[in-house]
Amino acid sequence: MRNYLIIGGSSGIGNAIVQQLDRQQAHVHASYFKNSKEPGGRVRYFYLDVLDEELSLASLPEVLDGLAYCPGSIMLRPFARIKPEDFLQDYRLQVLGAVRVIQQVLPNLKKSANGSILLFSTVAVQTGFNFHSIVASSKGAIEGLTKALAAELAPQIRVNCIAPSITDTPLAGGLLNTAEKKEANAQRHPMKRIGTPEDIAETACFLLGEGSGWITGQVIHVDGGMSVIR
Repeated sequence: MRNYLIIGGSSGIGNAIVQQLDRQQAHVHASYFKNSKEPGGRVRYFYLDVLDEELSLASLPEVLDGLAYCPGSIMLRPFARIKPEDFLQDYRLQVLGAVRVIQQVLPNLKKSANGSILLFSTVAVQTGFNFHSIVASSKGAIEGLTKALAAELAPQIRVNCIAPSITDTPLAGGLLNTAEKKEANAQRHPMKRIGTPEDIAETACFLLGEGSGWITGQVIHVDGGMSVIR
């Protein structure tokens, strides 16, 4: 039975990944920060602040088959109103948090016969949008990290990235908090609907699993066609 670590697994996309892996009868270790969860079934929830200087993941199983790093933020502001500290704050969570977690669990992943790391970007990196300079900068770094680690860790560990468009999660709640906003965002996509956490989780679990054993270094757009269809 495979062991997975899902950072940010109590809400949104992370929670959808946890639930799907649990249905696959995997052992899942899922962290939370604000949305506390009680252990259930094969899922072990635990509190984790990825920016804590005392960050420790020593209690995980000796062998990890997959890691998904799901924490994120959406700070949409006009560039002229952004402070440099805002960029640093977002970078610490999105990039440095991922780096710190990966470095801690790399020995566990190396003991797997088919280890996999999954990171998350955004459609806004390759498709420019107004007011997205903060998130596009951090997630652009994630895409670079994905390719660099995929090269460095091959063939032992695969590293891939999913770049979603807007998804109906608590993180995007401010952008989708009325029926009018949901419909307007849906119409911007060729598929004419908003993505769901389950849409992303389907691809995420495939990339974490053994069926994607010849896929690494990829940034896969699960975005309702927004990045390529006009």
